[in-house]
Amino acid sequence: MLLPYPCPADPAVSTAVPWDSFFEPWIAPMAACPQDPEHHAEGDVWTHTKMVCEALVGLPDWQALAPADREVVFASALLHDIAKPVCTRIEDGRIRQPGHSPRGALMVRAMLWKMGVDPVVRERIAALVRTHQIPFFLIDQDDARRRAAQISQTVRCDHLALLTRADALGRICRDPQRLLDNIDLFVDFCAEHECLDGPWKFPSAHTRFVYFRSDDRDPRFAVHDDTRCEVTLMSGLPGSGKDHWIEHNLNLPVVSLDALREELDLSHTGPQHAVIQAAREQAREHLRRSQSFVWNATNLSREMRGRLIDLCADYGARVRIVFLDTPYRRVLRQNREREAQVPLAAIERMLARWEPPDLTEAHHVEWILQGD
Repeated sequence: MLLPYPCPADPAVSTAVPWDSFFEPWIAPMAACPQDPEHHAEGDVWTHTKMVCEALVGLPDWQALAPADREVVFASALLHDIAKPVCTRIEDGRIRQPGHSPRGALMVRAMLWKMGVDPVVRERIAALVRTHQIPFFLIDQDDARRRAAQISQTVRCDHLALLTRADALGRICRDPQRLLDNIDLFVDFCAEHECLDGPWKFPSAHTRFVYFRSDDRDPRFAVHDDTRCEVTLMSGLPGSGKDHWIEHNLNLPVVSLDALREELDLSHTGPQHAVIQAAREQAREHLRRSQSFVWNATNLSREMRGRLIDLCADYGARVRIVFLDTPYRRVLRQNREREAQVPLAAIERMLARWEPPDLTEAHHVEWILQGD
């Protein structure tokens, strides 16, 4: 068993979900969270979640999955709306829960990380939670091909379709058949573009990198690689061991935000503008000389990485991201051993925006899984 949630172990024997075994702290907020009756006449979020899980385990395609895949998709169904309580708003008399999918992915990632769930399993679940609404509307979007290519880099679209189908079946709404039809069209679209059970295939890493940074590229045609140097972006929580990894694996100039903080006599919790400006100027100096180098910082969110990746791309550099995935207890231990400790409250704030890198951001992403 990969996860601490009681997923039906053998659908051939029983698909009953043992709800009496669930005592998670996030259940009460979900049970107390209302939903818009137009889309969820069944009631609160926990009622909907149970209906989704029960619909999922009744689907023959879910039952036919390998046991590990069944667990992942079941956990995704269980957690897909975990962020609705914190995202709920009343607007013009209607219940809205904007952004609950990406917020839910962040919450799920932090929770499963602290529980010690295998990082690959954790990220599969977080990715499914983040994208679980996409099959409802992808076929109507102008950029459907780009969206399909993008999500296929982090999720199996056939597993995503299973989750979204259960989400549609596990509710009472005005037009459920329209939702199911859109999911069928999503499956057909992904199958047509050969990204239903695997990632969209690009001619080269550089083609993929340029495609996700452009509006008018055809992903089928290779882009000439005219990059002049390579920038290695480190990514990982404080205490994950980035300095140690660089020392033992790379022999390149390093732009280090920690070193600049020490030089400027600034803390991790104070204003960081001066540190970032100094680091970016060092980076520009390397880029002007077409000198490969390392950018050593936490780089925890896509937005944070994106600013530097934009700079690198402007100078014609290849981008390599090295992400250190370090267990919770080890991060806390190594942070305590640092000369400049990061306060635990600051680490918790970082977790709220922690998005590990994926292949839509860079030429290469290396995921370093570290043990306790």
